[in-house]
Amino acid sequence: MDPISFQETFASMKSQIARVMVGQEPLVEGVVVALLAKGHVLIEGAPGLGKTLVARSLGVVSGAAFKRIQFTPDLMPSDITGSSVYSRDAGTFTFVPGPIFAHLILADEINRAPAKTQSALLEAMQDHQVTVDGTSRPLPAPFAVIATQNPIESQGTYPLPEAQLDRFLFKLIVGDPSPDVERTIVRHHADGFDPTDLGRLEAVVSPDAIVAMQRHAQGVGVDDAVIGYIVELVRRTREDRAIELGASPRASIALLKAAQVIAASEGRAFVTPDDVKPMVAPVLRHRVMLHADAQLQGVTADERIEDILRAVPVPRLAA
Repeated sequence: MDPISFQETFASMKSQIARVMVGQEPLVEGVVVALLAKGHVLIEGAPGLGKTLVARSLGVVSGAAFKRIQFTPDLMPSDITGSSVYSRDAGTFTFVPGPIFAHLILADEINRAPAKTQSALLEAMQDHQVTVDGTSRPLPAPFAVIATQNPIESQGTYPLPEAQLDRFLFKLIVGDPSPDVERTIVRHHADGFDPTDLGRLEAVVSPDAIVAMQRHAQGVGVDDAVIGYIVELVRRTREDRAIELGASPRASIALLKAAQVIAASEGRAFVTPDDVKPMVAPVLRHRVMLHADAQLQGVTADERIEDILRAVPVPRLAA
């Protein structure tokens, strides 16, 4: 994978998904960047804003095996990982893989599943494997989870534990569209667009090509000054008075990987501070916990992250 091919393929993936995801450029770019950075995505937004559609579209465009898991309070770990089934003819147990054995997983309404089921998903997200009946089975490459949750409903939901939130590379927030964008969406449906039929989209890449793009992004050079900038941004979350729990070094690594993909998407072989800046909020917003008094004052995680971003000096790279 050469820099030009990476840049062109990245742009093609975004443009294909944008054919059905109107006015959601940050969301579209976020899911593509996460996939190429070997990360998982948590998408939060009210119903009807395209959270499921963007995941399904990415599955088509990437040419990958895509599975959707609808999370419910009675969902069991075996419903995700699979289970061993006894064969009377053979007289032995045979493992039947669950839906987790795919390249791209849509975990729809992830916060509706109980802790036991969440723990099964956690192993898959962290180690890219599942353990059933004492046997660990690797998941295919590439592997990514796109999870959705509704920020409004609380009945019948289980808040995701901090350990699992930390496994998501990004948390993306989907807001309401502008009037012009909403009119365009309605016009598309009036012209016959069916969100259940994504036949208009083309697979512009393959799973093997995605793995090659992931390797290429990992090879993008990073100056020590940029690494220092990343570390300082994350470290400030642990020192901020309004933040009770700051981000861990895993956040620094996530910010590095995301910035490498952004640099590669622009055809460069090195990371600049400008590649880091747009990734800071998606990487950090779900990894910080505000003090109760800050929450009572209406302070948000994004506001504190923006303040930190403004306060940390931007390094100058040698020409």
